[in-house]
Amino acid sequence: MRKPKQVLVFLYRKNKNNEYEYCIFYRKKMQIWQAISGGVEDDETLIETVKREVLEETGIEVNDIFELSSISSIPVVNVTGKFSWGNDVYVVTEHSFGVFTENNDVKLSSEHKQYEWFTYNEAYEKLEFDSNKTALWELNQRLLNSDLK
Repeated sequence: MRKPKQVLVFLYRKNKNNEYEYCIFYRKKMQIWQAISGGVEDDETLIETVKREVLEETGIEVNDIFELSSISSIPVVNVTGKFSWGNDVYVVTEHSFGVFTENNDVKLSSEHKQYEWFTYNEAYEKLEFDSNKTALWELNQRLLNSDLK
């Protein structure tokens, strides 16, 4: 069973010009660009959820995972469409992560129509949700400052 928690994950890499690029996905149903996201199952840690969601949505196995400080609250009805955990659970917390990968062989899940690797500015402009923009900003700043501890 799913917990009232989810993860938001940005894949990143360095391109041939030694610049950071971020992979974002075009979600079919909502017709928006976003990072990888998904719910935490009852028996999972956040890191286990990151690994599972990245594998499910891209076909890529990852290990180089960095938890960001960015945590957002999303109305439960925006995530599941109803009060899934009872009338007293109003929000789902979204924990953000950056994941380095050199694997460019993305295999899209049925949730997405396409994916693209973008520079920070390009990705930021395409993203729909503030939580995605904030997490991307934090990841980009940490990478520029060599501050992934």
